[in-house]
Amino acid sequence: MAQAHTNNHDYHLVNPSAWPAVGATSAFVAAFGGICWMHYLFSAAPLVFGLGIIGILYTFIGWWRDVIREAQYEGFHTRVVQISHRYGMILFIASEVMFFVAWFWAYFNTALFPADVHDYGRLAFTHGVWPPQGIETFNPWHLPLLNTLILLTSGTTVTWAHHALLEDDRQGLKWGLALTILLGLTFTCVQAYEYSHAAFHYSGNIYGATFFMATGFHGAHVIIGSIFLIVCLFRAINGHFTPTQHLGFEFAAWYWHFVDVVWLFLFACIYVWGAGLPHPE
Repeated sequence: MAQAHTNNHDYHLVNPSAWPAVGATSAFVAAFGGICWMHYLFSAAPLVFGLGIIGILYTFIGWWRDVIREAQYEGFHTRVVQISHRYGMILFIASEVMFFVAWFWAYFNTALFPADVHDYGRLAFTHGVWPPQGIETFNPWHLPLLNTLILLTSGTTVTWAHHALLEDDRQGLKWGLALTILLGLTFTCVQAYEYSHAAFHYSGNIYGATFFMATGFHGAHVIIGSIFLIVCLFRAINGHFTPTQHLGFEFAAWYWHFVDVVWLFLFACIYVWGAGLPHPE
C-alpha cells in the first residue's frame, strides 16, 4: 500500500523522514556551542559546537543519499516532480538574489551618500568621502581581476560538462566537473590570501563591514557550490545522470552560474567603482 500511489499519478508522496528533526537539532547545538564559545561561557563549548557541525554534516550526507536513491533507483522523480523541483530551485535562487540585494543596499546606502547630514554617525566614520579616509582599498586589477577570470573560466567548464552530459560524453562530464571544482577551490584560496593582506578590518569602520559581509558571504556561496559540484562529480563517477534526467547536476550548474553573476556585480561595484579616486595628500 505504501507504494500504491506510484501507479496512480506522477507525484511523489514523500515518506516520513527524521532528517529535518536531526538537522534542526544539530543546527541548534552548533549555534548554542558557537555562541557559548565566542563568549567563553564554559570550556566544553568548542566540543558542543563541533558535535553540532558533525550532526549537520551527517544530515547532509544522509538526506542527499535518500534523495539520490529516490531519483536514481526508485524512479520517484517523474517529469511532473522534476518540474516542481525546478520551480523550487528557481525560487531558492531568487531568494539568494534578494539576500545579496540587502548587502548591496547596505553598501550603496553609505557609498552614495557618505556626507548625509542627517546621519552624524556616518559622517564621523566617512568624513564625507567614499572610501573613507584612511582606508586603503584593494587594487581591483590585481587579485580581484584574477579571481574574476578564474570564476568566468569555471562558468565555461561547468557549461562544457553540461553539454558533454547532454551528448552522453561521460569523460567530458567528469573532466568538466573536476576542472570547475579545481577553479572554485582556487578562487577560495586566492580570496583567503587577499583577506589576509587586507589593510582594513571588519570592525570599526563601515567600509570594512560592508566589504567583508558582501564578499565573505559570496565566498561562502562559492564553498557551498564547490561542495555541490563535488557531490555531482562522485555521482558522475558512479554512473549517475543521463542526458534526459540529471536534475542534481543541472541545479548545481544553475547555482554556479548564479555565483558567477554575483561576483561580477561585486567586482564592478565594490572593487572597481568602490575603490574611488586616491584621496589628495
